[in-house]
Amino acid sequence: MSTASRVNRGRAAAAENRAAILVAARDIFAEHGRSAPMTLIAQTAGVGQGSLYRHFPTRGQLIHAVYESNLVALESLAQQDESTIDDVLEALYRQLTDAAAFIAVLDSAESHNPHLASIRARLRKLLSDKFSDIRRRGSLREEITANDIYLAFGMLAALLHQTPPSDRRGAARHAWSLLRHALYRADHPMPVIAGDGSGDRT
Repeated sequence: MSTASRVNRGRAAAAENRAAILVAARDIFAEHGRSAPMTLIAQTAGVGQGSLYRHFPTRGQLIHAVYESNLVALESLAQQDESTIDDVLEALYRQLTDAAAFIAVLDSAESHNPHLASIRARLRKLLSDKFSDIRRRGSLREEITANDIYLAFGMLAALLHQTPPSDRRGAARHAWSLLRHALYRADHPMPVIAGDGSGDRT
C-alpha cells in the first residue's frame, strides 16, 4: 500500500516566511519602536521563533532588512519612467510616517552606522537621478535641488524620531504641510496624500 508523500515546499515556504516577518516587523516597529519584542514579531508573522532567527539571527539584521526593503520599494518606483518626484516624495513621506524603523535612515543621530550610510547614499542617488530629468520634476519650485529635498526629509525624520508613536501621524501631517508650501510652486495644486486625513488639499 502506497502512502501519499508529503510536499516539501522548501525554499518557497522560506521565502514566504521571510516576507511575512518583514511585513510584521515593519508594523511592530512602527507601533512599538525598534526595541519591540522579537517574540511579538514572530507571532504577528505567524512563524515560530526558530524560523525568525534562522532568517534574522539578530535584531540589527532584521532592522536593516526592513530599511533595505523600504529603499528597494523607493528605487523601484523611482526607476519607473512615468513616475515623478511627486510620486517618490509621497512614498517617502508614507514610509517615514508608517514605518518608524526607516526614520533612522534620515536621522543624523544615527550617522555613525555604516549600513545606514550606505542606505542614505542610495537614497541620495535615486533623488539625484530623478532630478536629472527635467520632465520628472513634478510641481517642485525650479530652484529646489535634490539636496534640498534630502535636507527637508531629514528634518521631518528628526521630528518624528522624537515624537511618540501615538502622535506621529499628526506631527507628520503638520510638518509635511509646511514643507510642501516651501518646496512646491505656489501656482500648482499641492500633491494629494491620499487618506492622510489632513484635509489639506490646497
